[in-house]
Amino acid sequence: MSPIDHFSFGLLTPIIAYVMSSVGSMLGLMLASRARLSAGRESRWWLVGAAIAIGGTGIWTMHFIAMLGFSVPGSMIRYDVPLTVASALIAIVVVGMGLFLADRATKRPAYLLGGGVLTGCGVAIMHYLGMAAMNISGHLSYDPVIVTISVLIAVAAATVSLWFTLRVSGALKIGGAALVMGVAVSGMHYTGMYAISAQAHSAMAALPGAKGIDFLLPLIVGISVVTVGLLLALILSPSEKELRREAEFRERLHGRDEGVPEEMDLFGTPRDRTMS
Repeated sequence: MSPIDHFSFGLLTPIIAYVMSSVGSMLGLMLASRARLSAGRESRWWLVGAAIAIGGTGIWTMHFIAMLGFSVPGSMIRYDVPLTVASALIAIVVVGMGLFLADRATKRPAYLLGGGVLTGCGVAIMHYLGMAAMNISGHLSYDPVIVTISVLIAVAAATVSLWFTLRVSGALKIGGAALVMGVAVSGMHYTGMYAISAQAHSAMAALPGAKGIDFLLPLIVGISVVTVGLLLALILSPSEKELRREAEFRERLHGRDEGVPEEMDLFGTPRDRTMS
């Protein structure tokens, strides 16, 4: 077996990856908090934004940045572009599905567990699809026991993360929850990476695909545009306090309407209000 280095750039890649995971999780939790205070189509759009923030920035970007620190001495590494892009889309889609399932957990708690299992398994698929996108001058193999542990960690982390989206509000609580989510996502990633064994070939051959560095500029631009867009949506929309006041006002108004007794005529028959 060939030696593997998961930290070829030292602590730079794991630290940046963790920061990106926490930032994406924080933004996603803020958007999910707005979704809880909204209704109908508006709530669904907030959840879509949360899926992009958590799945795209919090999970996939963390995964790819951490992958840049992975190296097999004696072998080049290239990335299959379609598979890499597919892994990003999978991360966003499965997080979105989990969020929409968890949104119904207030009525049926089983939806939270179902969303956690679905999202966790999807994140694991994203991770190993991203690994399959790597082309090296050799062969990669996986320890099935550690792979199973990484999937269980992904399911547990996804379930806790979805629970946070239902419960957490306020800057301090959201910040703390995002830091925890960053630890969980990073833990799943590096557990999955620990399952890898590599056997490099002695003969170096030209490899198809793109260098990891080739993804950096599109990644930075894409994350910047998406993050700024989601932040502007948060800033320009009513604040969480205003939404809470509006929701409380609607509830009081609804309760007042239900509590108004019907008008009666002289014979005790309900009066037709349209005639008054």
